[in-house]
Amino acid sequence: MLTPEDNDLLARKQISEAQLNKQLKQFADGFPYLGISASASVERGIRAVTSDEQEKYIRIWDSYPAAGQRIVKFVPASGAASRMFKALFEFLDAPYDTPSTEFEKTFFDNITKFAFFAALDERLKQSAGKSAAELIAEGRYKTVVSHLLRSEGLNYGSLPKGVLLFHRYPDMARTALGEHLAEGALYALNGDNMVHIHLTVSPEHRTLFEQLVAERKPYYERTTGAGYDVTFSTQSPSTDTIAVDAANQPLRDASGALEFRPGGHGALIGNLNDIDADVIFIKNIDNVVPDHLKPTTVRYKKVLAGILVDTQRRMFDYVRLIDSGDYTHEQMVEMIYFLQNDLCIKNLDTKYLEDAELMLYIKRKLLRPLRVCGMVRNVGEPGGGPFFAFNSDGTISLQILESSQIDMTDPAKKALFERGTHFNPVDLVCATKDPDGQKYNLHNFVDENTGFISQKSKNGRELKALELPGLWNGAMSDWNTIFVEVPIETFNPVKTVNDLLRAQHQPWG
Repeated sequence: MLTPEDNDLLARKQISEAQLNKQLKQFADGFPYLGISASASVERGIRAVTSDEQEKYIRIWDSYPAAGQRIVKFVPASGAASRMFKALFEFLDAPYDTPSTEFEKTFFDNITKFAFFAALDERLKQSAGKSAAELIAEGRYKTVVSHLLRSEGLNYGSLPKGVLLFHRYPDMARTALGEHLAEGALYALNGDNMVHIHLTVSPEHRTLFEQLVAERKPYYERTTGAGYDVTFSTQSPSTDTIAVDAANQPLRDASGALEFRPGGHGALIGNLNDIDADVIFIKNIDNVVPDHLKPTTVRYKKVLAGILVDTQRRMFDYVRLIDSGDYTHEQMVEMIYFLQNDLCIKNLDTKYLEDAELMLYIKRKLLRPLRVCGMVRNVGEPGGGPFFAFNSDGTISLQILESSQIDMTDPAKKALFERGTHFNPVDLVCATKDPDGQKYNLHNFVDENTGFISQKSKNGRELKALELPGLWNGAMSDWNTIFVEVPIETFNPVKTVNDLLRAQHQPWG
């Protein structure tokens, strides 16, 4: 039973009572597992691009901006850094005062190697009256950590990853956001010499991002020679989902208000839908490297984009050919092979279709957003995997799936998952317009049945949360998809603070 206060809250969030009831029903019913026929591999489903092919696609991409199309780099940047410092928060709460775990020892043994060390050291001198070295010598390790994580110091435990200092340079330290600005000029430069970067941020951190961009943009414009147009959006409150208890009853906070939670990165499909661009690069905020390691990343970004542009041109040509009605039987066969071999769409029923029905089927499959996704060899890193999955229309196509979407109690499905050779590093290049240059409504290509339910804890209470179909999972389920193998060197995420000690995040030499 909803109270007047509940109705007011729903109105402010622009969530209807019908949407609320639908979410509660999803908790009760759960989500179906997706059927998979195989994991994608370089033998089938993932392109391994030769050196000559790489050069071809790089040339295609390098010539693309001259035609005046708009290129945007889209960076989900709302993630808080609190999980990055989880082990250090645990140290602060531990009954001991001296680093004891391997993680804690590694952090303190290498503390001067972090890009944020100079700023931390200065803050300690101002606030605690002593340097980090002096405090460590006195055994005051927790004072050092507290000044890194809490508001008396750098407050890194409450800030978004994008504004943290990641890398050291001879003259400065650079944030994750700064690395994205530098990187954008190397492969996402528009024909008018502008770099358009769009970041999705949390509402409470938007001002912080805007201030950082205003402060640092002149530096990057000076060093890259490019202009920067940096825009921001926040996740809409209408994408929040209700939290429930173990009995699937709505939870309420201490004041009695219904408790909602963000719907996960899948909620960002609305933000992506608002981007007006011909090509959109998508990459997570924490997957960046210093300048001396950028060439490999840039090379493969251009390869992915070249494949996208080349494939889209063929798709548009086929659509126009179908619309003309002036095509041969050989061209019909060519289009079927294009769907099967280039887009990896399989439909066992096409041989039973009349020519007119077949053309409608082909056109329907071609008139969809296109994404080209980098895939990295599986080396134990977390991430969804590339699979051939069954679709509601009876076709089989490429999908990025998380383990939660696969029935692991089925030995055959579990074996397919475990045999996967690659994983998704969130390295996408997308085209979201039709042959007439009109934007697709991306909401029309979401599979609503691919959300999932997760177990959470808040203020000592166990709760269940509803995650919307993931941005590169179910939210792009009905897109045309191409997987391309990219080297592990292009994937350098920072999941814990000690990841910044890896060679990929340290200065040259």
